Amino acid sequence: MCGICGFTGSGNVDILASMNEAMIHRGPDAGGLWHDNREGVYLGHRRLSIIDLSGGAQPMWTGDGALGIVFNGEIYNHLELREELIRAGHHFLTDHSDTEVLLHGYRQWGRELPSRLNGMWAFALYDRKCRELFLSRDRFGKKPLFYSLQNRTFAFASELSALIRHPQITAGIHEGSLKKYFAYGYIPAPSTLYRQIFKLPGGHNLLLKIDPMVFQVSKYWDFVLEPFEQIPENPEEAWGEELRDLLRKSVRRRLMSDVPLGVFLSGGVDSSAITAFAAEAVGQARMKSFCIGFEEASFDETHYARIIAERYDTEHYEEILSMERARGLLPEIIGKLDEPMGDSSLMPTYLLCQETRKHVTVALAGDGGDELFAGYDPFRALGMAKWYDRLVPGPVHQAIRMAVTALPSTHQNMSLDFRLKRTLRGLSYPRRLWNAVWLGPLDPRDLEALFREPTDIEEVYAEAIEQWDACKQESLVDKTLQFYTKLYLQDDILVKADRASMMNSLEVRAPFLDIELVDFVRKIPHAYKYRNGQTKYILKKALEPVLPREILYRAKKGFGVPIGRWFQEGSLSLDGHGVFPNLHAPYITKMAADHRAGHMDNRSFLWNIWLLNSWSKA
Repeated sequence: MCGICGFTGSGNVDILASMNEAMIHRGPDAGGLWHDNREGVYLGHRRLSIIDLSGGAQPMWTGDGALGIVFNGEIYNHLELREELIRAGHHFLTDHSDTEVLLHGYRQWGRELPSRLNGMWAFALYDRKCRELFLSRDRFGKKPLFYSLQNRTFAFASELSALIRHPQITAGIHEGSLKKYFAYGYIPAPSTLYRQIFKLPGGHNLLLKIDPMVFQVSKYWDFVLEPFEQIPENPEEAWGEELRDLLRKSVRRRLMSDVPLGVFLSGGVDSSAITAFAAEAVGQARMKSFCIGFEEASFDETHYARIIAERYDTEHYEEILSMERARGLLPEIIGKLDEPMGDSSLMPTYLLCQETRKHVTVALAGDGGDELFAGYDPFRALGMAKWYDRLVPGPVHQAIRMAVTALPSTHQNMSLDFRLKRTLRGLSYPRRLWNAVWLGPLDPRDLEALFREPTDIEEVYAEAIEQWDACKQESLVDKTLQFYTKLYLQDDILVKADRASMMNSLEVRAPFLDIELVDFVRKIPHAYKYRNGQTKYILKKALEPVLPREILYRAKKGFGVPIGRWFQEGSLSLDGHGVFPNLHAPYITKMAADHRAGHMDNRSFLWNIWLLNSWSKA
């Protein structure tokens, strides 16, 4: 796990060194620079050594010096690919480096290489003969990759903070992206907060022809729901067995490491399953497990984590996140956060990674399970929402929403009043906006109040609308699965995991995102993912031989943080409204006052504006 950067065009090796130094936390073990002033190409790399500790230094080149690469990630099928390439006549210089497999794989398969990979990656490969840079990002965008073409200079990096160290790359705030931040709580790819700087979306490649400095972005993979046409006689048994087998194999692949390894264990279904299969794989060598708890009972899950830790005899570690500890962590987190993101669970995730890194260098996590198997609460609301949308006239809906909004706000984790208010807020808009509005800090009307101008729904919610329309299945469950998997997973969950882990020089792997597992799950009909009010139905049935029922069928908590209470009690406060004059200060003041008085639950917006303000001053 590493950080990469580079550029072609204007610049020198000192600029490259500065870009590379900005990412030292991503790769504290080693740093590598390569440049050719005549060719005008510069490549940088920070290394967190995981595989082939002695032979994996980067930038890495083929023996003839024709192809060079900087690579961030892990390729889990690299040994199989290596054997195939050796049979095709390729000669390797390293013992078992997955980086070298990418070099020879590109020589063998060219731009088809990413489709053959099972893993997580962001890499930039330089072809000297063709004078081309080939960039690629893994299917779900687990590893970040930013780029910009400005002033006849093309630059890329794993982090924005590194990219903007190049003097030819300017970074002015893009107001459209700022609106998306408040609409979603994150900024969906390919946008960033800055004008002319972009994220390469997951499942995409970028090919830059250095002369005449033009590039093309292309999609090599997409998440498509294609339900099986034939259902087996006993799908719970047949599909359950297949799911267990695929998840077991995925976990075993991700135990590949030349350094100590552990698992995140929250006590939920996904992390518990991964812990079970990891413990099975290592046998008598005890797996290390790590958990974060909260002082507030409605957010705490440590009891359930202990059940699994005891059942599978893991070496278990726990930490409790108090308000005092959170406040101490926030400046450290924000100071390293290169783009604001409004997911408050970044705090406990950061602490979890910080504590985990004291013991291991690699951790397995349950990211992707909720998105693939319909694990979130909004799936429960879809049936009611569908009928409500059809039967309740607009004026009646507005009256109901006003009445529910007047209910006192509580700040427990996923409280009934919070879910009800969120649901009704989404139902004020067309169906294709439901998911974004349910999850976002502000709805379109509130965006208009904050920015003091009309909201262009087609522009602000373009990504959510695109995924709604791209889903060829008519079911609301399928369209919601598409939203969560293509947007929320890539641009919120995986970003949070990457930033929190790499701030602490920890590699995090996600077994649920193994391509073989994903290709099977996307074919399971939605009726077996959300069934009769049960989320993750087929996954839970599959895991009944593995996990106790009190884990499988307990209420979901999620990795929430009591920010609502913190803002109401004044533990967190805005204290001014930051450096964004286009945001309407009286509106922000009213939202904060209503929340403190208990009239409204504005926790999500207050956290997003607080984080943005703090980030802008860091």
